[in-house]
Amino acid sequence: MRRVEVVVIGAGQAGLSAAYHLRRLGAEPFVVLDANDAPGGAWQHRWDSLTMHDVHGVADLPGRPLGDVDPVARANLVVPAYFEDYEHAFDLPVLRPVKVVSVTPVDDDPQGLLRVATTRGEWLTRTLVNATGTWDTPFRPYYPGIETFRGEQLHTADYTGPEQLAGRRVVVVGGGASAVQILGEISPVARTTWVTRREPVWRTGPFDDDAGREAVARVEERVSRGLPARSVVSVTGLMLRPQELRAAELGAYERRPMFARVEPDGVRWADGTFEAADVILWATGFRPSVGHLRPLRLRTPQGGIRLRAPFDRHTFTTATADARIHFVGYGPSASTIGANRAGRVAARAAVELLRTPHRAAPVAV
Repeated sequence: MRRVEVVVIGAGQAGLSAAYHLRRLGAEPFVVLDANDAPGGAWQHRWDSLTMHDVHGVADLPGRPLGDVDPVARANLVVPAYFEDYEHAFDLPVLRPVKVVSVTPVDDDPQGLLRVATTRGEWLTRTLVNATGTWDTPFRPYYPGIETFRGEQLHTADYTGPEQLAGRRVVVVGGGASAVQILGEISPVARTTWVTRREPVWRTGPFDDDAGREAVARVEERVSRGLPARSVVSVTGLMLRPQELRAAELGAYERRPMFARVEPDGVRWADGTFEAADVILWATGFRPSVGHLRPLRLRTPQGGIRLRAPFDRHTFTTATADARIHFVGYGPSASTIGANRAGRVAARAAVELLRTPHRAAPVAV
């Protein structure tokens, strides 16, 4: 069992930002535990056809800009290489692959130690920054008959590119940006049907700074009330990029309401209409990967984790139920720019907690 001042869980954009600021603030020793085999966070798992142009740029990590990149380069290669360089440049203490199994309090003291159990032993820490994101927790809704479908069922996390679905009949389920992007890629090579629970909301005006602040504020309001977190993207509205206009011309974005049940060869609506399908692609999003925090009982009756802003009224990172736990890349900070800001705030909050009196002696590696 090892003792550290801070444990950071996750080495994506949010985790690396928090680690950078912890080092600058002198929160030593600390450790970053990453479940992946290699640097890159969730970016290394994105589909091959996603280019740097498609992702609208990646926010620079603090202290070391990404610089100019080829817009047609694969995002799942460029960003992981950038993260790996960043880890080495600042000598960040990242250990991988290490999967965190659970986080439990050592005793009932709210300022006491936390035990972090992993696949490679245990750590004791005074405070923790959770930066696990969502990629490991894809959400697949249940519909009657889903287990009878004889075709292939994929999630966004399983999608590798348009060639995977070429020539096939594909029902794409989901009303978010991923569904729009995937439809844009596969509609020219496959027969697609788009299904969503709600009528899509399209953004007609520019997404400027005011619109961004408004979207973040709506997500912040949810986490301050303990409601399940929603991503910033989920409240910004949908926009078609130039590369998706061909799919629009083909009618790919003529949405149908949600079907009532799944049958062996397709899906059927409540009015009896039927659509044959070879593939159902669930672009239904992800849920926060926080199962390892269950022993801390942070969830509210509404199902979310209530956060507060430790220093200002805009950056919500600290769990209201336990000040030792800080979240980055969760809710309003689940974006590249938001993750950087949250990483700085969470690191400051962790250091402030470390300065409070504690009965234990100073820790040492």
